[in-house]
Amino acid sequence: MHIPDNYLSPATCAVMAIAVVPAWIVSVRKVSKDFPKEKVPLLGIGAAFSFLIMMLNVPLPGGTTGHAVGGTLLAVLLGPYAACISISVALLIQALVFGDGGILSFGANCFNMAFVIPFVGYSLYKLVKDRAGSKTGEYVGLAIASYIAINAAALFAAMEFGVQPLVAKDAAGMPLYCPYPLALSIPAMMIPHLLVAGLVEAAFTVAIVAFVAKASPGTIYADSSLKIKPLYALVGALIVASPLGLLAAGTAWGEWGAEEIKDVVNGGAPLGFVPAGMEKGFGFEAPLPDYALGGASKVIGYLISAIIGAALLIVAFKLVGRLFRGSAAKAKA
Repeated sequence: MHIPDNYLSPATCAVMAIAVVPAWIVSVRKVSKDFPKEKVPLLGIGAAFSFLIMMLNVPLPGGTTGHAVGGTLLAVLLGPYAACISISVALLIQALVFGDGGILSFGANCFNMAFVIPFVGYSLYKLVKDRAGSKTGEYVGLAIASYIAINAAALFAAMEFGVQPLVAKDAAGMPLYCPYPLALSIPAMMIPHLLVAGLVEAAFTVAIVAFVAKASPGTIYADSSLKIKPLYALVGALIVASPLGLLAAGTAWGEWGAEEIKDVVNGGAPLGFVPAGMEKGFGFEAPLPDYALGGASKVIGYLISAIIGAALLIVAFKLVGRLFRGSAAKAKA
């Protein structure tokens, strides 16, 4: 679901960035005002959860791969506004450090994964939770909410891909960016997410929320107590498990490189050409592209990338937490 650069036209990237900016502004204001200052480091742990979950690729129908996001998970643990910030920062680290997701398409990826998933998932979860008569009913609602939310995000991504042949063509009528129309992009994205990726998202969400509710209930949104060590243990477990994502062979749909897209078969035949905007588009070389580390094995590269990514996110939000606490202390003085 990470849209690379040069799949969306610059105009589409600009529109999607403009669309997500209000969500960022409102989320930052809400977290600054309402989120307990002592819990701000939890945003880093939540971001690490999402980052590591997204590394765990699974095989999807059609020979592609996909992953969970953890958007509803973070919305339930931290609240949807904090989840929006956490996932946005995780996506930024993925793009800048690991080349996973584009720089120009960063706004689109954040709209799909950091805005749509947390807010759709949390709204549906609250709707069911307020009516559920048991804990089991609440968890069923959580599973349904997370399943629907990631599929909603996949639908947005599919539409963003699919409108490109309509909005960006050359003089000969050839697509400049993503060459696949809505009639192809929507089923290509939705069928694997409906059949597999949505179920994986639901499983991760329910399992981790159940673990946190038992081991560290203070991290549940608006609760008062706080147990953080079990969360670090869970981050460690996800890091150790991250190389399992290498078992899923193939490339996620819509994430092929310019050098391979002409040979990709969609609709029964290879594309046969490289769209001009993709071939001559924006280029960015990440320090650790594709979670690889120099001459190290793929497993070692993946492990070290997982450690680096999780550490960057946790440390970044710890520093932000200290700034918040320092500002609060000065205000009291």
